[in-house]
Amino acid sequence: MSFDWEYALSLLWYAPLWEASLVVVALSVLSWLIATFLSFFLALAKLSSYPLLKLPVSAYVWFFRSLPLLVLLIFIYNLPQVIPWTGNYLSDPFTAGLVALILSETAYIAEIHRGGLLSVPPGQREAGQALGISYFGIQKLIVIPQSIRIALPTLANQFITIVKLTSLVSVISLAEILLVGQRLYTQNFKVLETMLAVAFFYVFIVTFFDNLLKWGERNLDVTHRKSRKNYTDKTQLEKSVSSKPDYQESASHEADEGQSGVVIEATGINKSFSELQVLKDVSISVKKGEAVSIIGPSGSGKTTLIRTLNGLAVPDTGIIKLDGENIFFSHPDQPRSRRLPRQNEIKKIGMVFQQFNLFPHKNVLQNITLGPRYHRRGSKAQLETEAMGFLDKVGMLEHAYKYPHQLSGGQQQRVAIARALAMHPKVMLFDEPTSALDPELVGEVLKTIEVLAREGMTLIIVTHEMQFARRISDKIYFMDEGSVVHSGSPQDMFDNCDEPRVRQFLKEFNGS
Repeated sequence: MSFDWEYALSLLWYAPLWEASLVVVALSVLSWLIATFLSFFLALAKLSSYPLLKLPVSAYVWFFRSLPLLVLLIFIYNLPQVIPWTGNYLSDPFTAGLVALILSETAYIAEIHRGGLLSVPPGQREAGQALGISYFGIQKLIVIPQSIRIALPTLANQFITIVKLTSLVSVISLAEILLVGQRLYTQNFKVLETMLAVAFFYVFIVTFFDNLLKWGERNLDVTHRKSRKNYTDKTQLEKSVSSKPDYQESASHEADEGQSGVVIEATGINKSFSELQVLKDVSISVKKGEAVSIIGPSGSGKTTLIRTLNGLAVPDTGIIKLDGENIFFSHPDQPRSRRLPRQNEIKKIGMVFQQFNLFPHKNVLQNITLGPRYHRRGSKAQLETEAMGFLDKVGMLEHAYKYPHQLSGGQQQRVAIARALAMHPKVMLFDEPTSALDPELVGEVLKTIEVLAREGMTLIIVTHEMQFARRISDKIYFMDEGSVVHSGSPQDMFDNCDEPRVRQFLKEFNGS
Protein backbone atom coordinates (compact mmCIF):
# COMPACT_ATOMS: atom_id res chain seq x y z
CA MET A 1 0.00 0.00 0.00
CA SER A 2 1.61 3.28 -1.18
CA PHE A 3 1.65 6.57 0.71
CA ASP A 4 -1.21 8.82 -0.51
CA TRP A 5 0.45 12.22 -0.85
CA GLU A 6 -2.56 13.77 -2.53
CA TYR A 7 -4.76 12.89 0.45
CA ALA A 8 -2.15 14.07 2.96
CA LEU A 9 -1.81 17.45 1.24
CA SER A 10 -5.57 17.86 0.97
CA LEU A 11 -5.80 17.74 4.76
CA LEU A 12 -3.90 21.02 4.95
CA TRP A 13 -7.09 22.72 3.74
CA TYR A 14 -9.44 20.54 5.77
CA ALA A 15 -11.65 22.95 7.77
CA PRO A 16 -12.17 20.77 10.89
CA LEU A 17 -8.38 20.57 11.39
CA TRP A 18 -8.09 24.37 11.25
CA GLU A 19 -10.99 24.68 13.69
CA ALA A 20 -9.28 22.17 15.96
CA SER A 21 -6.07 24.22 15.69
CA LEU A 22 -7.93 27.27 16.96
CA VAL A 23 -9.18 25.20 19.90
CA VAL A 24 -5.58 24.15 20.67
CA VAL A 25 -4.36 27.75 20.45
CA ALA A 26 -7.16 29.02 22.70
CA LEU A 27 -6.62 26.26 25.26
CA SER A 28 -2.84 26.70 25.25
CA VAL A 29 -2.82 30.50 25.46
CA LEU A 30 -5.50 30.70 28.15
CA SER A 31 -3.96 28.02 30.35
CA TRP A 32 -0.44 29.49 29.94
CA LEU A 33 -1.49 33.07 30.69
CA ILE A 34 -3.67 32.18 33.68
CA ALA A 35 -1.12 29.74 35.10
CA THR A 36 1.71 32.25 34.59
CA PHE A 37 -0.24 34.90 36.49
CA LEU A 38 -1.39 32.68 39.37
CA SER A 39 1.95 30.94 39.76
CA PHE A 40 3.69 34.23 40.50
CA PHE A 41 1.78 34.49 43.76
CA LEU A 42 2.64 30.89 44.56
CA ALA A 43 6.32 31.57 43.89
CA LEU A 44 6.28 34.61 46.20
CA ALA A 45 4.51 32.59 48.89
CA LYS A 46 6.99 29.74 48.55
CA LEU A 47 9.85 32.18 49.09
CA SER A 48 8.10 33.68 52.12
CA SER A 49 9.51 33.24 55.60
CA TYR A 50 6.00 32.68 56.96
CA PRO A 51 5.18 28.94 57.33
CA LEU A 52 1.43 29.56 56.94
CA LEU A 53 2.12 30.78 53.41
CA LYS A 54 5.06 28.60 52.48
CA LEU A 55 3.89 25.14 53.57
CA PRO A 56 0.48 24.98 51.79
CA VAL A 57 2.01 26.28 48.57
CA SER A 58 4.89 23.81 48.77
CA ALA A 59 2.35 21.00 49.24
CA TYR A 60 0.35 22.21 46.23
CA VAL A 61 3.43 22.32 43.99
CA TRP A 62 4.59 18.90 45.16
CA PHE A 63 1.18 17.27 44.61
CA PHE A 64 0.34 18.63 41.16
CA ARG A 65 3.85 18.09 39.81
CA SER A 66 3.57 14.46 40.94
CA LEU A 67 0.12 13.87 39.41
CA PRO A 68 0.01 12.80 35.73
CA LEU A 69 -2.02 15.22 33.61
CA LEU A 70 -4.03 12.37 32.08
CA VAL A 71 -5.23 11.27 35.53
CA LEU A 72 -6.08 14.86 36.44
CA LEU A 73 -8.04 15.36 33.21
CA ILE A 74 -10.19 12.29 33.79
CA PHE A 75 -10.74 13.22 37.44
CA ILE A 76 -11.79 16.81 36.66
CA TYR A 77 -14.10 15.75 33.81
CA ASN A 78 -15.85 13.18 36.00
CA LEU A 79 -16.02 15.37 39.10
CA PRO A 80 -19.71 16.27 38.46
CA GLN A 81 -20.58 12.66 39.32
CA VAL A 82 -19.45 13.38 42.89
CA ILE A 83 -20.22 17.11 43.07
CA PRO A 84 -23.28 17.63 40.86
CA TRP A 85 -23.27 21.43 40.82
CA THR A 86 -19.90 21.43 39.00
CA GLY A 87 -21.64 19.82 36.02
CA ASN A 88 -22.67 23.26 34.76
CA TYR A 89 -19.00 23.96 34.10
CA LEU A 90 -16.92 20.79 34.00
CA SER A 91 -19.22 18.82 31.70
CA ASP A 92 -17.78 20.93 28.89
CA PRO A 93 -14.54 19.25 27.69
CA PHE A 94 -12.88 22.59 26.93
CA THR A 95 -13.55 23.97 30.42
CA ALA A 96 -12.52 20.72 32.12
CA GLY A 97 -9.32 20.61 30.06
CA LEU A 98 -8.58 24.26 30.84
CA VAL A 99 -9.03 23.74 34.60
CA ALA A 100 -6.83 20.64 34.58
CA LEU A 101 -4.07 22.36 32.61
CA ILE A 102 -4.16 25.41 34.88
CA LEU A 103 -3.94 23.30 38.04
CA SER A 104 -1.04 21.30 36.66
CA GLU A 105 0.90 24.06 34.92
CA THR A 106 0.59 26.51 37.80
CA ALA A 107 2.69 24.12 39.88
CA TYR A 108 5.37 23.83 37.19
CA ILE A 109 5.46 27.53 36.32
CA ALA A 110 5.63 28.49 40.01
CA GLU A 111 9.04 26.82 40.12
CA ILE A 112 10.09 28.72 37.00
CA HIS A 113 9.07 32.00 38.62
CA ARG A 114 10.81 31.01 41.85
CA GLY A 115 14.03 30.53 39.91
CA GLY A 116 13.56 33.92 38.24
CA LEU A 117 12.90 35.65 41.55
CA LEU A 118 15.95 34.05 43.14
CA SER A 119 18.06 35.23 40.20
CA VAL A 120 17.30 38.89 40.90
CA PRO A 121 20.24 40.13 43.03
CA PRO A 122 19.32 41.00 46.65
CA GLY A 123 20.85 44.42 46.07
CA GLN A 124 17.95 45.29 43.78
CA ARG A 125 15.47 44.87 46.61
CA GLU A 126 17.73 46.81 48.97
CA ALA A 127 17.95 49.68 46.49
CA GLY A 128 14.15 49.78 46.41
CA GLN A 129 13.98 49.75 50.20
CA ALA A 130 16.49 52.60 50.36
CA LEU A 131 14.11 54.65 48.19
CA GLY A 132 11.30 54.06 50.68
CA ILE A 133 9.34 51.82 48.30
CA SER A 134 6.99 49.30 49.91
CA TYR A 135 7.32 45.52 49.55
CA PHE A 136 4.61 45.33 46.90
CA GLY A 137 6.02 48.36 45.10
CA ILE A 138 9.43 46.70 44.96
CA GLN A 139 7.89 43.55 43.52
CA LYS A 140 5.90 45.47 40.91
CA LEU A 141 8.51 48.00 39.79
CA ILE A 142 11.83 46.22 40.33
CA VAL A 143 11.73 42.48 40.98
CA ILE A 144 8.93 41.17 38.75
CA PRO A 145 10.06 42.96 35.53
CA GLN A 146 13.57 41.56 35.99
CA SER A 147 12.44 38.06 36.98
CA ILE A 148 10.10 37.82 33.98
CA ARG A 149 12.95 38.76 31.66
CA ILE A 150 15.11 36.09 33.29
CA ALA A 151 12.38 33.43 33.22
CA LEU A 152 10.91 34.18 29.79
CA PRO A 153 12.99 31.63 27.82
CA THR A 154 11.89 28.88 30.21
CA LEU A 155 8.30 30.17 30.20
CA ALA A 156 8.33 30.06 26.40
CA ASN A 157 9.55 26.48 26.49
CA GLN A 158 6.75 25.64 28.93
CA PHE A 159 4.21 27.11 26.52
CA ILE A 160 5.46 24.76 23.81
CA THR A 161 5.02 21.89 26.25
CA ILE A 162 1.44 23.00 26.95
CA VAL A 163 0.64 23.04 23.22
CA LYS A 164 1.69 19.40 22.96
CA LEU A 165 -0.07 18.45 26.20
CA THR A 166 -3.39 19.61 24.75
CA SER A 167 -3.38 16.40 22.72
CA LEU A 168 -4.17 14.56 25.97
CA VAL A 169 -7.46 16.43 26.27
CA SER A 170 -8.76 14.21 23.47
CA VAL A 171 -9.43 11.54 26.13
CA ILE A 172 -12.37 13.63 27.36
CA SER A 173 -13.65 14.13 23.79
CA LEU A 174 -12.42 17.66 23.12
CA ALA A 175 -12.30 18.16 19.36
CA GLU A 176 -8.66 19.18 19.18
CA ILE A 177 -6.20 18.29 16.41
CA LEU A 178 -5.37 14.74 17.49
CA LEU A 179 -9.00 13.71 18.03
CA VAL A 180 -10.01 15.05 14.59
CA GLY A 181 -7.15 13.08 13.06
CA GLN A 182 -8.15 9.91 14.91
CA ARG A 183 -11.69 10.19 13.63
CA LEU A 184 -10.39 10.50 10.10
CA TYR A 185 -8.05 7.50 10.07
CA THR A 186 -10.60 5.24 11.78
CA GLN A 187 -12.78 5.86 8.74
CA ASN A 188 -10.24 5.52 5.94
CA PHE A 189 -7.34 3.71 7.69
CA LYS A 190 -4.83 6.19 6.24
CA VAL A 191 -2.98 6.51 9.52
CA LEU A 192 0.39 7.82 8.33
CA GLU A 193 -1.10 10.38 5.96
CA THR A 194 -3.45 11.68 8.64
CA MET A 195 -0.77 11.79 11.34
CA LEU A 196 1.53 13.69 8.98
CA ALA A 197 -1.14 16.38 8.63
CA VAL A 198 -1.72 16.39 12.39
CA ALA A 199 2.02 16.82 12.92
CA PHE A 200 2.07 19.72 10.45
CA PHE A 201 -0.57 21.64 12.41
CA TYR A 202 1.26 21.14 15.71
CA VAL A 203 4.58 22.20 14.17
CA PHE A 204 2.91 25.23 12.60
CA ILE A 205 1.44 26.37 15.93
CA VAL A 206 4.69 25.78 17.82
CA THR A 207 6.79 27.59 15.19
CA PHE A 208 4.49 30.63 15.13
CA PHE A 209 4.39 31.09 18.90
CA ASP A 210 8.07 30.22 19.34
CA ASN A 211 9.02 33.11 17.06
CA LEU A 212 6.48 35.39 18.73
CA LEU A 213 7.94 34.66 22.17
CA LYS A 214 11.50 35.12 20.89
CA TRP A 215 10.45 38.53 19.61
CA GLY A 216 9.16 39.28 23.11
CA GLU A 217 12.49 38.17 24.60
CA ARG A 218 14.41 40.51 22.31
CA ASN A 219 12.19 43.45 23.23
CA LEU A 220 12.60 42.80 26.95
CA ASP A 221 16.38 42.46 26.67
CA VAL A 222 17.76 45.92 27.41
CA THR A 223 21.14 44.98 25.96
CA HIS A 224 19.53 45.18 22.51
CA ARG A 225 17.99 48.59 23.06
CA LYS A 226 19.52 51.72 21.61
CA SER A 227 19.82 54.91 23.62
CA ARG A 228 17.67 57.85 22.67
CA LYS A 229 19.39 61.06 21.66
CA ASN A 230 20.85 63.14 24.44
CA TYR A 231 19.00 65.77 26.43
CA THR A 232 19.28 69.15 24.68
CA ASP A 233 16.68 71.46 26.24
CA LYS A 234 19.13 73.82 27.93
CA THR A 235 16.48 76.31 29.05
CA GLN A 236 14.58 73.63 30.94
CA LEU A 237 17.83 72.27 32.36
CA GLU A 238 18.94 75.68 33.64
CA LYS A 239 15.58 76.07 35.34
CA SER A 240 15.96 72.70 37.05
CA VAL A 241 19.36 73.53 38.53
CA SER A 242 18.88 77.24 39.23
CA SER A 243 17.47 76.85 42.72
CA LYS A 244 19.74 76.11 45.65
CA PRO A 245 19.50 72.49 46.84
CA ASP A 246 17.70 71.82 50.13
CA TYR A 247 20.87 70.68 51.84
CA GLN A 248 22.73 73.87 50.87
CA GLU A 249 20.00 76.01 52.39
CA SER A 250 20.03 74.07 55.64
CA ALA A 251 23.80 74.08 55.80
CA SER A 252 23.92 77.88 55.59
CA HIS A 253 22.31 78.02 59.05
CA GLU A 254 24.53 75.37 60.57
CA ALA A 255 26.62 77.76 62.59
CA ASP A 256 23.54 79.04 64.40
CA GLU A 257 22.08 75.66 65.29
CA GLY A 258 24.79 74.12 67.47
CA GLN A 259 23.71 70.89 69.13
CA SER A 260 20.16 71.31 67.87
CA GLY A 261 21.54 70.66 64.37
CA VAL A 262 21.97 66.92 64.95
CA VAL A 263 20.36 65.24 61.94
CA ILE A 264 20.91 61.59 62.79
CA GLU A 265 21.89 59.94 66.05
CA ALA A 266 22.36 56.28 66.96
CA THR A 267 22.65 55.23 70.59
CA GLY A 268 23.62 51.83 72.01
CA ILE A 269 23.30 49.88 68.75
CA ASN A 270 23.89 46.14 69.04
CA LYS A 271 23.56 43.68 66.17
CA SER A 272 24.29 39.95 65.88
CA PHE A 273 24.18 37.43 63.06
CA SER A 274 23.58 34.04 64.68
CA GLU A 275 26.30 33.77 67.33
CA LEU A 276 28.51 36.51 65.87
CA GLN A 277 28.00 39.98 67.35
CA VAL A 278 29.00 42.50 64.70
CA LEU A 279 27.97 45.71 66.49
CA LYS A 280 28.67 46.24 70.18
CA ASP A 281 27.01 49.22 71.86
CA VAL A 282 27.81 51.60 68.99
CA SER A 283 26.81 55.25 69.25
CA ILE A 284 27.35 58.00 66.69
CA SER A 285 25.99 61.52 66.19
CA VAL A 286 26.06 63.56 62.99
CA LYS A 287 25.14 67.24 62.64
CA LYS A 288 23.66 68.93 59.61
CA GLY A 289 26.22 69.69 56.96
CA GLU A 290 28.89 67.44 58.47
CA ALA A 291 30.90 64.96 56.45
CA VAL A 292 31.62 61.98 58.70
CA SER A 293 33.87 59.10 57.68
CA ILE A 294 33.87 55.64 59.25
CA ILE A 295 37.15 53.79 58.87
CA GLY A 296 38.62 50.59 60.20
CA PRO A 297 39.73 47.11 59.15
CA SER A 298 37.51 44.83 57.08
CA GLY A 299 34.92 43.02 59.15
CA SER A 300 34.81 45.68 61.85
CA GLY A 301 31.06 46.36 61.38
CA LYS A 302 31.25 49.59 59.38
CA THR A 303 28.82 48.53 56.65
CA THR A 304 26.43 46.91 59.11
CA LEU A 305 26.31 50.16 61.07
CA ILE A 306 25.21 52.35 58.19
CA ARG A 307 22.77 49.66 57.04
CA THR A 308 21.03 49.98 60.40
CA LEU A 309 20.72 53.73 59.89
CA ASN A 310 18.28 53.36 56.99
CA GLY A 311 16.53 50.14 57.95
CA LEU A 312 18.34 47.64 55.72
CA ALA A 313 19.48 45.90 58.90
CA VAL A 314 17.44 45.87 62.10
CA PRO A 315 19.50 46.29 65.29
CA ASP A 316 18.92 43.92 68.18
CA THR A 317 18.93 46.80 70.66
CA GLY A 318 19.46 50.52 70.52
CA ILE A 319 17.67 53.62 69.30
CA ILE A 320 18.11 55.62 66.10
CA LYS A 321 16.78 59.17 65.88
CA LEU A 322 16.36 61.42 62.89
CA ASP A 323 16.38 65.21 63.34
CA GLY A 324 17.03 64.64 67.03
CA GLU A 325 13.41 63.74 67.68
CA ASN A 326 11.97 61.03 65.48
CA ILE A 327 12.59 57.51 66.68
CA PHE A 328 13.62 55.78 63.49
CA PHE A 329 12.43 52.30 64.41
CA SER A 330 8.93 51.65 65.67
CA HIS A 331 8.61 49.83 68.99
CA PRO A 332 12.26 50.29 70.09
CA ASP A 333 11.64 48.36 73.30
CA GLN A 334 9.93 45.41 71.57
CA PRO A 335 11.45 42.25 70.03
CA ARG A 336 13.45 42.83 66.86
CA SER A 337 10.68 41.44 64.63
CA ARG A 338 8.53 44.45 65.57
CA ARG A 339 11.22 47.13 65.22
CA LEU A 340 10.45 47.97 61.63
CA PRO A 341 11.80 51.02 59.78
CA ARG A 342 9.36 53.83 59.17
CA GLN A 343 8.87 54.39 55.44
CA ASN A 344 8.56 58.17 55.87
CA GLU A 345 11.94 58.32 57.59
CA ILE A 346 13.71 56.10 55.06
CA LYS A 347 12.87 58.60 52.33
CA LYS A 348 14.95 61.19 54.17
CA ILE A 349 18.11 59.05 54.10
CA GLY A 350 19.89 58.53 50.79
CA MET A 351 21.98 55.41 50.24
CA VAL A 352 24.80 54.77 47.77
CA PHE A 353 25.84 51.13 47.60
CA GLN A 354 29.21 49.53 47.06
CA GLN A 355 27.87 47.59 44.04
CA PHE A 356 25.86 50.56 42.67
CA ASN A 357 22.59 48.55 42.55
CA LEU A 358 21.17 50.46 39.59
CA PHE A 359 18.05 48.91 38.09
CA PRO A 360 19.27 47.21 34.88
CA HIS A 361 15.86 47.20 33.17
CA LYS A 362 15.56 50.99 33.38
CA ASN A 363 17.66 53.67 31.76
CA VAL A 364 19.58 56.28 33.74
CA LEU A 365 16.75 58.83 33.77
CA GLN A 366 14.19 56.20 34.83
CA ASN A 367 16.51 55.03 37.61
CA ILE A 368 16.61 58.53 39.05
CA THR A 369 12.90 59.31 38.76
CA LEU A 370 11.65 55.94 40.03
CA GLY A 371 11.63 56.90 43.72
CA PRO A 372 10.15 60.40 43.33
CA ARG A 373 7.48 59.14 40.92
CA TYR A 374 6.53 56.31 43.28
CA HIS A 375 6.09 58.84 46.10
CA ARG A 376 4.19 61.22 43.76
CA ARG A 377 6.43 64.20 44.29
CA GLY A 378 5.47 65.86 41.04
CA SER A 379 4.47 65.29 37.45
CA LYS A 380 6.56 63.12 35.18
CA ALA A 381 7.86 66.17 33.29
CA GLN A 382 8.78 68.01 36.49
CA LEU A 383 10.60 65.04 37.95
CA GLU A 384 12.48 64.34 34.72
CA THR A 385 13.59 67.97 34.52
CA GLU A 386 14.79 67.82 38.12
CA ALA A 387 16.55 64.51 37.44
CA MET A 388 18.41 66.10 34.54
CA GLY A 389 19.67 68.71 36.97
CA PHE A 390 21.04 66.06 39.30
CA LEU A 391 22.65 64.26 36.36
CA ASP A 392 24.30 67.52 35.35
CA LYS A 393 25.57 67.93 38.91
CA VAL A 394 27.35 64.56 38.81
CA GLY A 395 28.56 65.02 35.22
CA MET A 396 26.29 62.39 33.68
CA LEU A 397 23.79 64.50 31.72
CA GLU A 398 24.86 63.19 28.33
CA HIS A 399 24.21 59.61 29.46
CA ALA A 400 20.60 60.20 30.58
CA TYR A 401 19.07 57.69 28.16
CA LYS A 402 21.70 54.98 28.42
CA TYR A 403 21.21 51.76 30.38
CA PRO A 404 23.46 50.74 33.29
CA HIS A 405 25.23 48.03 31.26
CA GLN A 406 26.40 50.75 28.84
CA LEU A 407 28.23 52.66 31.59
CA SER A 408 31.56 52.19 33.34
CA GLY A 409 31.66 51.46 37.06
CA GLY A 410 32.50 55.05 37.91
CA GLN A 411 29.65 56.32 35.77
CA GLN A 412 27.21 53.90 37.37
CA GLN A 413 28.25 55.06 40.83
CA ARG A 414 27.72 58.70 39.89
CA VAL A 415 24.24 57.81 38.61
CA ALA A 416 23.61 56.06 41.93
CA ILE A 417 24.57 59.28 43.72
CA ALA A 418 22.17 61.26 41.53
CA ARG A 419 19.42 58.72 42.26
CA ALA A 420 19.89 59.19 46.00
CA LEU A 421 19.97 63.00 45.65
CA ALA A 422 16.69 62.96 43.72
CA MET A 423 14.90 61.94 46.93
CA HIS A 424 16.10 65.21 48.58
CA PRO A 425 17.60 63.37 51.55
CA LYS A 426 18.65 65.02 54.78
CA VAL A 427 21.67 62.72 55.01
CA MET A 428 23.55 60.58 52.49
CA LEU A 429 25.09 57.22 53.36
CA PHE A 430 27.98 55.86 51.30
CA ASP A 431 28.95 52.20 51.70
CA GLU A 432 32.53 52.00 50.41
CA PRO A 433 31.55 53.80 47.18
CA THR A 434 34.89 53.18 45.44
CA SER A 435 35.83 49.67 46.54
CA ALA A 436 34.21 48.00 43.50
CA LEU A 437 35.83 50.39 41.01
CA ASP A 438 38.97 50.10 38.95
CA PRO A 439 41.71 52.42 40.32
CA GLU A 440 41.47 54.82 37.38
CA LEU A 441 37.74 55.36 38.05
CA VAL A 442 38.01 56.11 41.77
CA GLY A 443 38.87 59.78 41.32
CA GLU A 444 35.70 60.76 39.46
CA VAL A 445 33.48 59.34 42.22
CA LEU A 446 35.50 60.91 45.05
CA LYS A 447 35.37 64.26 43.27
CA THR A 448 31.57 64.05 43.10
CA ILE A 449 31.35 63.30 46.83
CA GLU A 450 33.68 66.21 47.62
CA VAL A 451 31.39 68.56 45.70
CA LEU A 452 28.45 67.41 47.85
CA ALA A 453 30.49 67.98 51.01
CA ARG A 454 31.41 71.52 49.95
CA GLU A 455 27.75 72.27 49.22
CA GLY A 456 26.80 71.30 52.77
CA MET A 457 25.22 67.89 52.25
CA THR A 458 25.29 65.75 55.39
CA LEU A 459 27.42 62.70 54.58
CA ILE A 460 28.28 59.46 56.36
CA ILE A 461 30.94 57.59 54.40
CA VAL A 462 32.38 54.13 54.98
CA THR A 463 35.70 54.22 53.17
CA HIS A 464 39.19 52.79 52.89
CA GLU A 465 40.45 55.93 51.11
CA MET A 466 42.41 57.41 54.00
CA GLN A 467 43.63 60.56 52.25
CA PHE A 468 40.12 61.24 51.03
CA ALA A 469 38.69 60.74 54.52
CA ARG A 470 41.27 63.09 55.99
CA ARG A 471 40.62 65.75 53.36
CA ILE A 472 36.81 65.71 53.34
CA SER A 473 35.77 64.81 56.89
CA ASP A 474 34.65 67.02 59.73
CA LYS A 475 34.74 63.98 62.01
CA ILE A 476 36.05 60.42 61.74
CA TYR A 477 34.99 57.27 63.59
CA PHE A 478 37.37 54.33 63.84
CA MET A 479 35.73 50.92 64.30
CA ASP A 480 37.30 47.60 65.21
CA GLU A 481 35.63 44.31 66.17
CA GLY A 482 32.18 45.89 66.16
CA SER A 483 32.95 48.83 68.45
CA VAL A 484 33.81 52.50 68.00
CA VAL A 485 37.37 52.59 69.30
CA HIS A 486 38.07 56.26 68.69
CA SER A 487 36.41 59.33 67.17
CA GLY A 488 37.60 62.84 66.52
CA SER A 489 38.70 65.35 63.93
CA PRO A 490 40.94 64.25 61.03
CA GLN A 491 43.95 65.85 62.70
CA ASP A 492 43.19 64.12 65.97
CA MET A 493 42.70 60.76 64.23
CA PHE A 494 45.72 60.83 61.94
CA ASP A 495 48.25 62.90 63.89
CA ASN A 496 47.45 62.89 67.60
CA CYS A 497 45.72 59.59 68.35
CA ASP A 498 47.30 57.45 71.08
CA GLU A 499 44.93 54.49 70.65
CA PRO A 500 47.18 51.50 69.75
CA ARG A 501 44.65 49.89 67.38
CA VAL A 502 44.20 53.10 65.42
CA ARG A 503 47.94 53.67 65.13
CA GLN A 504 48.51 50.05 64.08
CA PHE A 505 45.77 50.24 61.43
CA LEU A 506 47.09 53.47 59.96
CA LYS A 507 50.64 52.14 60.02
CA GLU A 508 49.63 48.97 58.17
CA PHE A 509 47.49 50.93 55.74
CA ASN A 510 50.22 53.43 54.95
CA GLY A 511 52.75 50.64 54.73
CA SER A 512 50.70 48.82 52.12
